[in-house]
Amino acid sequence: MNLNILHTPEGVRDLYGAELRRKHQVETAVRGTIDSFGYEPIETPTFEFFDVFSREVGTTPSKDLYKLFDKDGNTLVLRPDFTPSIARCAAIYFMKDSAPLRLSYEGKTFANVKSLQGKLQEVTQMGAELIQDGSVQADAEMIILVVSVLKACGLENFQISVGHMEYFKGLCEEAGLDRDTEIALREAISAKNIFAAEELLAPFSISEDVKQALLKVTDLFGSVMDLGLARELAHNARSIAALDRLKALSEILKAGGVDRYVSYDLGLLSKYHYYTGIIFKAYSYGAGDAIVKGGRYDQLLHYFGKDAPAVGFAVVVDDVMEALDYQKAAIPAAEEAVTLSYHNEETYLKALAEAAVLRGQGRRVVLTGEVSK
Repeated sequence: MNLNILHTPEGVRDLYGAELRRKHQVETAVRGTIDSFGYEPIETPTFEFFDVFSREVGTTPSKDLYKLFDKDGNTLVLRPDFTPSIARCAAIYFMKDSAPLRLSYEGKTFANVKSLQGKLQEVTQMGAELIQDGSVQADAEMIILVVSVLKACGLENFQISVGHMEYFKGLCEEAGLDRDTEIALREAISAKNIFAAEELLAPFSISEDVKQALLKVTDLFGSVMDLGLARELAHNARSIAALDRLKALSEILKAGGVDRYVSYDLGLLSKYHYYTGIIFKAYSYGAGDAIVKGGRYDQLLHYFGKDAPAVGFAVVVDDVMEALDYQKAAIPAAEEAVTLSYHNEETYLKALAEAAVLRGQGRRVVLTGEVSK
């Protein structure tokens, strides 16, 4: 026997029984909370044309995609990320609409990367996208919704780190950096690799003030009040506008009673290049990576033919489960199944009738026993 058929490939796993039921409960909590904010569900294909996730879109690098081919020779990919798919749908089905669109989704995403520290290559994501609303109130709604989702899942110990891509982009523009250098610098700063960042900036004729502003981005974190240094370092309208936006956001979040879950980090940058405004990640004990990732992407829909601002987030359900398990947090309880026993044909028929009534009321019922022959 080929022993490989008894095992799963690296980066994927089987789920069953109590663990899967607990995961379903978390998904139910996420789904119900997003639904309570008025979001409508949308379902996109598991695989799409390669161009939906191309370099021009600014999503997952080609080398990290699972690729396949259809009978016509078109390159297809298993989706690594929901946001471009949702943007494609919005451009097709809501091209002429101008009112805000609230869409929610759930499903699997796939990343063809070497598994490190047990990270999965197939993960369950659930999320929300608010399209055609470019306001700071829309940004706030996303973060308030994230807080509500995580609390509904049973988490209390988490922190949402919020940054703004325009602060960094404004400094890069002030420094006169080209797009490729900006992307490379973003990766170095995201990794907190100041030495690599210094090497990237060395060939450019940049004033010392601007160079130091770029290198100190990783130090600009804390409360909004802690971002005073960020305002002193920036001398361009783009970066200043980003700081003003974060300040306005913080005031709404305080009014909404969720500010204690939020901190700010201007060194928070994403591998997804389509983000244009606020960017945020939620972290909690026991999860090796962010359990929620999101941000604003005001230019992405343009790639699919529709000019519309948008902001959204994805909950990484598998990582939320890790955090819940580590913290021994109570997952929203599933209703216990009712067990009806029987020991002969008469009691079996009685139990069968009772089970039908209970199942009609939405209860879970298990019949157990044996009829003697």
